[in-house]
This record gives sequence, structure tokens and C-alpha cells, in this order.
Amino acid sequence: MELGIQPDYMKILKLDDEECRRRLEFFELTPDDFQRLTSLRAFAERWTQEITEGLYELLMKHPESRSFFPDEATLARVKRLQNAYFLHLFSGTYDLAYVRDRLRVGSAHERIGMPPKLYLGAYRRYLALIHEKLRNHFKGNETEAVKAIETIRKIIFFDMAIAIDTYIAAYLETMTRHQAAIRELSTPVIKVYDRILLLPIVGTVDTQRANQIMETVLVQVVEQQAKVIIIDIAGVPVVDTKVADHILQTTAAVQLLGAQTVLTGISAAVARTVVQLGVELTRVETRAKLSEGIEVALSIIGKKISSRKNADAESED
Repeated sequence: MELGIQPDYMKILKLDDEECRRRLEFFELTPDDFQRLTSLRAFAERWTQEITEGLYELLMKHPESRSFFPDEATLARVKRLQNAYFLHLFSGTYDLAYVRDRLRVGSAHERIGMPPKLYLGAYRRYLALIHEKLRNHFKGNETEAVKAIETIRKIIFFDMAIAIDTYIAAYLETMTRHQAAIRELSTPVIKVYDRILLLPIVGTVDTQRANQIMETVLVQVVEQQAKVIIIDIAGVPVVDTKVADHILQTTAAVQLLGAQTVLTGISAAVARTVVQLGVELTRVETRAKLSEGIEVALSIIGKKISSRKNADAESED
């Protein structure tokens, strides 16, 4: 099982000394278990290679899991790492450094795309192989065999919990990145003309998205040194009090930066709703069409749109 490192997961999972202690306590790992694991080090050294071979016999038997080991060199390398992993179970020290090492295992499996079903299935075989060797090791002493099996089961499930948490943390991190990218794409600020920006809003505007819109608008107004920002809401299906309030807040923030807001995409239905809700939009330039909003924005900076025919006539005069 290949090792990798994702140090950020320590912070994401809040894995500190106290959390490590709580986890050990929850899995009922006691000083007696730690001592027992240390005493089994010789057993581990004797059987680690055979247990590893049995594990990879299962993995190589199935095409889906076999695909993660494309050549003999890769297979040999991960077997060596697996042997080291197994021996570490019997180190006797289960502190934050141990947790960090186990975290590398989980993050490596997640990174190469190994699904949890294969990971858990492999551990099922792993436990079965260990149990078989322990019963032979303690042959004639069933009591000690049961104690050893239970202790090893505890520490392995402790490790598995860390690995599964890593899968979940990686998934949440990926989803967060995707959501941020989607929000960024859903609030595209377009430069229409020098010092004039356009923000076409499409879809529902909730509080989270409204905050994203305001942040994006303010950043772009400053970076582009804009004098006018056109906000087009033609693609917003519902304009209620909250949406109108978000627009007013954004407008107020833009004004503090020395720019003006032009609101376009005001349909008859939206106009009626705004009036019925009693929302005051008199501080904002509003237009039904985007083209009209662009004309207003140009006039604010002292420009205007004219046809080529009129321009040519003015030139002749």
C-alpha cells in the first residue's frame, strides 16, 4: 500500500495530541494492549512477508485492484512498504507521529483513486491472515491467542478509521474547490469598456452567493478602477426582498469605492414585485434592457454610442 503525504489533512481532521488520545480511548486501546503489541514484534518479523504475500494474492486476483500495480517494480515496492507498515503496528508507540504515518497511507490510497470498497476488502483479508498466523503462534494457548487477536483488531481498526477519515476529508476538499470554481464562474465580471464593468447574474441568489457576488464586484471595481458596474438580473428567476436587499448592499458598497451601479434586466414582473415588496431602488439607475444600461454607463463616463452614419456626418461638419 503506497505511502504519500498530505500534511494539510492533519489540520482538516483536527488531528492533534488530544484527538489522538481520544481516539485511542474510544477504540479501547490500553497500556496493556500497547505492551502486548510490543511483545508480538518477533511474531510480526517472522510472518510479515508471508502475510503481505497473502494480501497481494487477493489484490492481484481481481482486475479492478490489480490495475493499481501496473508492473513488477511497482508491486515489489508496495510490498516492501506494506511490510514496513505491518511492523509499525507493533512499535509500542501510538502518538501523533504514528497517526501522521497512518494518515499518509490513507491519503496515498485516496490520491491514486483506490475506492474504499477495495481498501476495506483488502483489510478484511489482512485481518484473516493475521488471525491465522496468531492462532498457530499461540497454539495450545487459546486465551493468549484471543487477547492478541483482539488487540491487533483494535489497532488495525484505529488505523482504518484514520484512512477513511482521509477519504472523506479529500472528498470534502475537492467539493469545496469545485463549489468555489462554480461560484466564480457564476459571477463573471466582464469589462465592457474602459472603467465600465458588467456582471450578468444567472440563477438563484442566496446569501452565500450574494456574498460572493459582492466580494467579486468590489475586488474587480478596485482592480479595474471602474467608474460604473452594470448588474444584469435578467437571468434571476425570482427577485424577492432578500435579492433586492443584496443588490442594495452591493450598490452601497460600490458607491463607497467611488463607482456607480446600473441595474438592468428589469422585467415587468420584476418591477411589479419590487413595488409590491416596497423595496426602494431609487438610488440605483435601472433599465429594462442591457443595451440601455450600457448607454447609461457610457454617459456616466462622458461617452455615447452613435451610428457610423451620424459619426461621418459630424466629421464632415
